[in-house]
Amino acid sequence: MIGTIIDTTNNILYSYVLIILLVLGGLYFSVRTRFVQFRLLGQQFKAVTEKSIKNGVSSFQALIVSTASRVGTGNIIGVATALCVGGFGSVFWMWIIAIIGSASAFVESTLAQIYKKRGKDGCYGGPAYYIEAATKKKWLAAIFSVFLILTYGFGFNMLASYNLQATFSSYSFYNAQYSPWIIGFIIAVLVGFCLIGGGKRIISVTSFLVPIMGALYIIVAVFVTLLNIRHLPALMIQIFTEAFDLKAIIGGFGGSCVMQGIKRGLFSNEAGVGSAPNASASADVSHPAKQGLVQVLSVFIDTLLVCSATAFLCMTSGVTPPATSDQAAVYVQNAFKASLGSAGPIFVTAAMILFAFTTLLGNLYYVDRTIIYLLGKEPGNVFRNTSYVIASLAIFVGAGLSADLLWDIADVLMGGMTIINMPVILYLGKYAFRTLKDYEKQIKSGGVAVFHKRDINLPHETDYWN
Repeated sequence: MIGTIIDTTNNILYSYVLIILLVLGGLYFSVRTRFVQFRLLGQQFKAVTEKSIKNGVSSFQALIVSTASRVGTGNIIGVATALCVGGFGSVFWMWIIAIIGSASAFVESTLAQIYKKRGKDGCYGGPAYYIEAATKKKWLAAIFSVFLILTYGFGFNMLASYNLQATFSSYSFYNAQYSPWIIGFIIAVLVGFCLIGGGKRIISVTSFLVPIMGALYIIVAVFVTLLNIRHLPALMIQIFTEAFDLKAIIGGFGGSCVMQGIKRGLFSNEAGVGSAPNASASADVSHPAKQGLVQVLSVFIDTLLVCSATAFLCMTSGVTPPATSDQAAVYVQNAFKASLGSAGPIFVTAAMILFAFTTLLGNLYYVDRTIIYLLGKEPGNVFRNTSYVIASLAIFVGAGLSADLLWDIADVLMGGMTIINMPVILYLGKYAFRTLKDYEKQIKSGGVAVFHKRDINLPHETDYWN
């Protein structure tokens, strides 16, 4: 019964509400910013390379944090799931949601910078803070915060745990009855160990290895695609043909390429969801628009680069995608194996271990920051350690549940964040547009872009920019 309720809610959200919010909202932001995602591509790269003010968190560091939270199991298993359930046409709709959504990412991250708060260790903020500051409705910010905790502490982490253990299903030692729980237990213990403070070395090692593995993953995926490049022209035709197959879309919209493309694209790049602004607010920059531009680049890296690499690798491999989401991990491994032999599945498993582990810890960092907002102070050790135990239990349980149920839970919770965040940034969008206009005016004059809230007639109280 619970599964049916979640599935029904999921279909309503992604068949009507979120399509309208994400697509029309993203188009509105694209038009109002005059397609900032393309027009200021050069400024995006320039903003990333700028140093921070007073040795704070730089734009590049904020990019790494937000990209690390985006690039994870969704870029591998999520893309494979879309191909399995929605077909090759889902890739087109993943691209569309990324291109349109990048304008939403600009707006929400610029707003996070405008409304950021001062802390003893630097600046911080996110959607909860700009929701409260702009609407004066703390209860709405609190509801968003609860959704964020549920999404990242439970939905996303349970799914990441399942996706990680599923990559072991192609090995001979895997037992479908016991292995998920054993692997889930090991993951939960390691994450709990790191959270409670005993795993600083593990965190530092994985943080060092993940960017390397991410770059290596893209290189290998591109290499495998090039090995099979003769299939690419026909596949591109298939992508566009299936993307606009109205009969197939209307006949089964819940599992259509449009639905899967939007779901998996949103799950991967999180544009408009309200997660990346938590990282964006920590950057110490001279102008809020700079961090908005950086987050546009992060969306492009996530979906147009990493997700596309996975999609093309799978599609050109010649391996037929299974029809169920619980076989998505095996599909990716078989695609690698078809071109790289027995080393392929091992490489995927190693990548998933690193991606999933840092994703689990990164998600819980968002949870930790949000708990501080709700409590209005740093929680005590007993409260914090209890929350870590609960989070670890969720990771353990997630490893043994079904793929369809976990995807639906994650999608519904993520949808809850989005239906609060998107209307708020639509309401506050005018300040982001004025901020962009102010930034462009200053860079055209050749000087260093600096910001004061009076320049955009901002009526709300802020800790910065006064």
